[in-house]
Amino acid sequence: MSYGFNFRLFYDNIQPIITMEKRHRIFIAINLPEEIKKELAKYEGKWPEVPAKWIPKDNLHITLEFLGDLTDIEIGDACQIVNEIAKNHKPFTINLHKVLYGPLAKNPPKMIWVEGEKSEELTDLKNDLQKGLLEKVRFKPDEKLFSPHITLARILEWEFKKIDPEEIPEISEEIGLTFSAESIEVMESEMKKGGPRYTVLESHILGE
Repeated sequence: MSYGFNFRLFYDNIQPIITMEKRHRIFIAINLPEEIKKELAKYEGKWPEVPAKWIPKDNLHITLEFLGDLTDIEIGDACQIVNEIAKNHKPFTINLHKVLYGPLAKNPPKMIWVEGEKSEELTDLKNDLQKGLLEKVRFKPDEKLFSPHITLARILEWEFKKIDPEEIPEISEEIGLTFSAESIEVMESEMKKGGPRYTVLESHILGE
């Protein structure tokens, strides 16, 4: 019987650790102009009776595609694809028209969000991104019909359920905010002590 060091067993056990690559939580977004962020941030505190965690002003954005946890190589591929797609789309206008609970079919609601008007330009950009990214990046695309929105707050579900149905505040406010989408960004989300921190990895100007 041998009591020598079994290198093969040792290697088999540590190989997954050696080959494990660091991954980054990545999404593609349209970031908002500062003046739009300031206007939307004013809604925090408007409905204090609604148990919710409000999103910091600087984190407000429209998600176009959530890619999940990617390796550095996959991030490089995603950035290249987003750059090529951005060149083929011109800047366009986004109209924000309503603050309400969302998603509409959820009860209790999960969020308070700003609903944006659907447009051909935004839908085409979203579809081209999804199609192009799926060619090189492995992710699960959102198969629901795309509805542009900006999350303002996340509902604390268990606290919300304690509210008498007749006392649930109505949130349905028409707004009229408009801005020009000039670029799309490849973003990284990192969970920190105070909540997620978003970092722009690359910004790609539309039409250039």
